[in-house]
Amino acid sequence: MGLPSKANRGSEAVKKVGFIAMHAALAATFMFLLQRFVMNATQETSLLWALTFAVCAAGLAYKQANR
Repeated sequence: MGLPSKANRGSEAVKKVGFIAMHAALAATFMFLLQRFVMNATQETSLLWALTFAVCAAGLAYKQANR
């Protein structure tokens, strides 16, 4: 068939970044809400856990997107 055009590769890269960002945001939101309102943790602790989970989710999504 041939190589994809530059526009196709750019569009694909944007989709990958969106996929990664969506996973990070959802993981952070879930963990913050869980820690803050279910486990009654402090705001600082909740944010720290949210950041940790966001980084982990972004890493996993990155690996999945590059399969």
